[in-house]
Amino acid sequence: MSDQEDLSKGKQNVDLLDLNNEGAEASGHAPDNTPRTAADLQAVFDVPVKVSAVLGRSQMEVSELLRLDQGTIVELDRKVGEPIDIFINDRLVARGEVVLMENRLGVTMTEIIKAD
Repeated sequence: MSDQEDLSKGKQNVDLLDLNNEGAEASGHAPDNTPRTAADLQAVFDVPVKVSAVLGRSQMEVSELLRLDQGTIVELDRKVGEPIDIFINDRLVARGEVVLMENRLGVTMTEIIKAD
């Protein structure tokens, strides 16, 4: 299918280079050996992401769930002092510890989880 046909159907083929410039020579672009910085990602700085810190999990039957009331304690699967999971857009990215900042809870990252 020609580029013109692709455009007429609302599609456009675009060669994208990754941040490490892998494949730059194959795409006809000269390799750029300048180091990459966070400023290179400025175009995505305003993209919202959901950050979640999970203290633990619990599993229960619906009948138990319906009996929960104010003051009920729900036992979680974590022990005191164990790291909590930190998710970004529902993807595990780090582990950390709960900290108290003035009158609010926060999380200190202690381990970054690298993607496979």
